[in-house]
Amino acid sequence: MTVPAAPDARKIGSGSPGARLAIVIVTYNSAEVLPDLLDSLPAGLAGVVDRCEIVVVDSKSSDRSADIAQAHQLGVRVIRRPVNGGYAAGINAAAATIADDADMLILNPDIRLLPGSVAKLVARVREESVGVAVPMILNDDGSLATSLRREPTLANTWWQAMLGPTLASRLKLGDMIADSGYYQEARNVEWATGAILLIAARARRTVGAWDETFFLYSEEVDFQRRVRLTGLEVAYVPEARVFHAGGDFKRSPDLTSVMTSNQIRYYARHHGALRTMLFRGALATFGLLRVWRSSAHRAVLRVALSPLRPPQDYMRTERRP
Repeated sequence: MTVPAAPDARKIGSGSPGARLAIVIVTYNSAEVLPDLLDSLPAGLAGVVDRCEIVVVDSKSSDRSADIAQAHQLGVRVIRRPVNGGYAAGINAAAATIADDADMLILNPDIRLLPGSVAKLVARVREESVGVAVPMILNDDGSLATSLRREPTLANTWWQAMLGPTLASRLKLGDMIADSGYYQEARNVEWATGAILLIAARARRTVGAWDETFFLYSEEVDFQRRVRLTGLEVAYVPEARVFHAGGDFKRSPDLTSVMTSNQIRYYARHHGALRTMLFRGALATFGLLRVWRSSAHRAVLRVALSPLRPPQDYMRTERRP
């Protein structure tokens, strides 16, 4: 999708380090999807162009991701990292260069903004009680993406293991919220997928850096939990809408292994050894009951039954963060 440039498109990315809104995009071999995101920004940012900057953090891509960002007419500031340190590390690298009083819009490179979407999120984070604002996310075909979640618990993890995530969520027993009616109203949520998050400056100052030990997956669960613990809200704004491709982990046993290990790592930080063992048991049961289906399901079983390793160790080849 290519969105025609707004008349002031060339000024969007040229904001000073004191910009009121900073757009942060973390890339790793994202050349295929990044141009569509950048082209969607002028229309998506309509109404919030003043004092705005765009920062692309490239995690040592082997394709032209950084060059594409550098050459784009929007005036993108590119940070080229010497290693792929993961998604949280990329966000932190950008945040270190952004003024403390700036709101920060984090975007996956396979997001495409719909016109006026960012202004609706910005209006929500202007409320003092809000720490993070998230939009309605649509799949490429225009259908609703189930992007809102509940905190992982023993109950919902075991229900997902026995029934499968789709059926458990339809019965309101899983951590994924699948009820389409739920997505039609503005509300506070526990957490949302990290493909697009607008983080208020007040939350950045209070919560601090993202946890880089997760490398990939669960870092957004951790960050939004810390936001809620400060008393700030995670606000869902259905009037703001974006497209998202996503879904790499479903096709990759490597990424499934990273995701599973980080689910265990996150749960263990907030619960004792016995509950964590039962949580692992639920994940192992999920994998075991579906071991015949795919290598990704076998990866869940293997990780759930093994000692945890650093997330990077599960990656046979580096993937996009």
